[in-house]
Amino acid sequence: MSVLIGRGTRVVVQGITGRDGSFHTQGMLDYGTKVVAGVTPGKRGERVHSVPVFDSVEEAVSKTGANCSVIYVPAALAQDAIYEAVDSGIPLVVCISEGIPVRDMVEVAAYMRGRHARLVGPNCPGLISPGQSKVGIMPGSIVKPGKVGVVSRSGTLTYEVVWQLTRAGLGQSTCIGIGGDPIVGTRFADMLALYEQDPSTSAIVLIGEIGGSDEEDAALLIKRSITKPVVAFVAGQTAPPGKRMGHAGAIVSGGSGTAQEKMARFQEAGIPVAKTPSEIPGLIASALKPGRKSKLTLLRSKRGSKPGRLAGSAKSKRRGGSAKRSVRTTSRKRPTAKAGRRRGR
Repeated sequence: MSVLIGRGTRVVVQGITGRDGSFHTQGMLDYGTKVVAGVTPGKRGERVHSVPVFDSVEEAVSKTGANCSVIYVPAALAQDAIYEAVDSGIPLVVCISEGIPVRDMVEVAAYMRGRHARLVGPNCPGLISPGQSKVGIMPGSIVKPGKVGVVSRSGTLTYEVVWQLTRAGLGQSTCIGIGGDPIVGTRFADMLALYEQDPSTSAIVLIGEIGGSDEEDAALLIKRSITKPVVAFVAGQTAPPGKRMGHAGAIVSGGSGTAQEKMARFQEAGIPVAKTPSEIPGLIASALKPGRKSKLTLLRSKRGSKPGRLAGSAKSKRRGGSAKRSVRTTSRKRPTAKAGRRRGR
């Protein structure tokens, strides 16, 4: 088993005829992913690496049974691409595109509320279930099937940590990069809940970074509801305040969102925190030793606390509402699929 994707995942690539879409389609096919369709308006009937191209996602889904979309389109067109995938009934939408305006993502976040679709990203490397499927740009050569779930806000740092785990003989169930933008579709709390429920995942590696409050919310959820061992790492420990580091969301502002603050929250919750990525395999191996109680279990026993419900705990009990990116739908109307196709992707 795995989380979100597996052998039954059938992928449609939006933007397949572009440079990035074509290149990474070949990478997914080489890994064994079932890429069944591509979409570029106006190029219906073409083939890219033997994958048929359609004018719309709706047509691709009806003809091929695709159940996952991966988006490689320019930032200006990404919002429409997400809308089209969701409107076509695809349950998992992975947006690799970076540089999407925050205003566009505010509207996407509002639009997706109440709809039965999950968005991963934007500005993310996607996800991979070793030996089964990969959706996105993660290199398949560094992973190994196993029982460690990896979730990260970073991109290349994810690859570094996964390679460290593989070299130490610690395989992975699923590795996912959720993206580093201020507004993303899937957050740490969402993935922690999925890993907790996944029988093929025995331990979790969480890779955070400066900016935002996702790590603090994750620490609270782990303390209340997660029974599996978790090891954390926070990037940006030497980042100067007020300077954006790499990602749009990686910025310390107003004295909050620092690496030290996030590490302290994890430690208060009894979660081992690695000072460098190279320490992560040792901490995971130690946590997985038979009969060994984790710091979190010992902390709960000492305080007499019990794990809480997963359902709703990450959303309804966030402190001060800082964790929930509550956004109001703007007055700008959602472009129709027809209008989006006229602009072309």
